[in-house]
Amino acid sequence: MNFFSEIFSNKVLGISIFACFLAQFIKIFTGKDKRIDLARIFTSGGMPSSHSSFVTSLATLVGLERGFKSTDFAIVFVFAVIIMYDASGVRRAVGKQAAILNQIVDDVHHGKHIKQDKLKELIGHTPVEVWMGALLGIVVALIMA
Repeated sequence: MNFFSEIFSNKVLGISIFACFLAQFIKIFTGKDKRIDLARIFTSGGMPSSHSSFVTSLATLVGLERGFKSTDFAIVFVFAVIIMYDASGVRRAVGKQAAILNQIVDDVHHGKHIKQDKLKELIGHTPVEVWMGALLGIVVALIMA
């Protein structure tokens, strides 16, 4: 049981998870349709990036606790950059491919009723979404540290 009590008492982990969930909560209000959409709390993609918020909060807290010159901060920073790059690059490209494939399916079937599940299009993030998520993570870490 000591293992679980240590995990649940880890302030850095708790604040980072809070930053991630806060970003997901904000997505409820930031959809394209300009309406509140509770389902968006469970989706990936959108404004702000919870991936960015999560890892920048973690990096900020490690920097504050261990020092921004520390090896610990350098490790977390490198992984945070990789995760944010992936969120805005690779995952965004997959989303664009899904949009194209969905358009092809629509064109081929000309509106015929064929049961065909569409691919998920909102997978990656725009650079602005990534940076807004990163900013949110840093702000949450600084306020709650």
